[in-house]
Amino acid sequence: MPLDTPTLHDQHGRWPQAENVEDFRRNLAAVRARIAAACERVGRDAAGVRLLPVSKTKPEATLRLAYAAGCRDFGENKPQEAYGKWEAMTDLADLRWSVIGHLQTNKAKLVARFAAEFQALDSLRVAQALDRRLQAEGRGLDVFVQVNTSMEASKYGLPPDEVAAFLRALPAFSSLRVRGFMTLAVLSAQAAQVRQCFVRLRELRDRLRQETPGGMSLDELSMGMSGDYEIAIEEGATVVRVGQAIFGARATSNDYYWPSAPEGEAR
Repeated sequence: MPLDTPTLHDQHGRWPQAENVEDFRRNLAAVRARIAAACERVGRDAAGVRLLPVSKTKPEATLRLAYAAGCRDFGENKPQEAYGKWEAMTDLADLRWSVIGHLQTNKAKLVARFAAEFQALDSLRVAQALDRRLQAEGRGLDVFVQVNTSMEASKYGLPPDEVAAFLRALPAFSSLRVRGFMTLAVLSAQAAQVRQCFVRLRELRDRLRQETPGGMSLDELSMGMSGDYEIAIEEGATVVRVGQAIFGARATSNDYYWPSAPEGEAR
């Protein structure tokens, strides 16, 4: 029986602000309940889906409320913003930071210093810059290869037909641990169009698993945001990047986050 789960993209600007610990607990519980329901629809174990709260644009004080409500992972788009929050919150030793937005090579040193995960790898220049900085720091980094499954010029990410060659080049960068793929679906109220982006990524991963270099894992699929994470889970997401449904609506419009020259990737 075909799934007809709708998107929630029309909710932008409507999610209530989380202003205290109880708000965060309630929002997290609601998101986790939707994750569990999506898993149940397709016979998956909800334990196989990691919720990554996206805290971009939110101040340190708000992140501390989320921490008190149980959040231990935070996803940030802009390396400088993320680095500043990391510096300010080093007293919370169990925090784990994921950089999920486009990275310029001159910001690689920041990511190499503090991030546990980078989800937007789509160029060998960035891979080289990260590897060099990580070697200097004596660290490794989990990375996801970003794939442009919507084929939109406004989005970062590799075209699907370039991913295999890209993967073959990555073993040269020994500090990068490839964990899987990341994508953004088309921003649309048409659930079928959104779902196709997730299907495309899963099928690409399944195909390339047979030919990946030794030691490389493609177990993870990071796909789905506040407006479409349930559809992503139905199609195999292992990580969902959820911001507004946890933290509340942002003041800026969707156009700010989907510019013609893309700035950030997680919604």
